Formats: sequence, structure tokens, C-alpha cells
Amino acid sequence: MTPEELRAIIAYLREKVQLGSQEIRGPVSITFHEPTEDEMVGAGLNAAGVKKILQASWWREMVADIIETPDFCDSHDSPQQVFEYARDVVSDYIRKRFPLNDK
Repeated sequence: MTPEELRAIIAYLREKVQLGSQEIRGPVSITFHEPTEDEMVGAGLNAAGVKKILQASWWREMVADIIETPDFCDSHDSPQQVFEYARDVVSDYIRKRFPLNDK
């Protein structure tokens, strides 16, 4: 997988992070639509990379961290800031844990 293909996967997953209803969990909540392998491959993403990421031992932890992002933010952070922090969780997890040279 090339760096561009990995960036495409990251961008796709970042788009799955959404601001939730503010009534659910206090002032800001985050949702994450977990895509299936078929959805991701159907979107034109690298099939081998998609499979490795979705089967990674840290996937569940990443999803939990995305959703729990508001719990770790300051009360004065705007909903948009919290949203960006949650999207950054995707980027950080994948960039730190997904080796491009591991075939």
C-alpha cells in the first residue's frame, strides 16, 4: 500500500466521525459509523490495507477513543474543536500503528 492509499483510508474514516445530538451526552457527543470492509473497498480504497486496519488489534480501542473524545476535552472547548479532536484520533491511531512497509 502506498502512502497515498493510506491517506485515502484515513480521510475516509475521518469522514465517518460525526457530531452527535447534543442531548445524548452533555454538551457535545461524537458518533462513528463503523464501515464494513465491503463499503470501504467499494469506495475505491486499497483492499489489503482496509482488511489490515479493520482487523487490527487496536481497532476497537480506536473506535472507543473516538466516541469518548468529549470526555477528555475541556468544558470550554467548542463543539467544532471536540469534533476535530475526535477526527484526529483516527489519524493518530493509524499513522502511529500502521506500518506501510509491513506487507
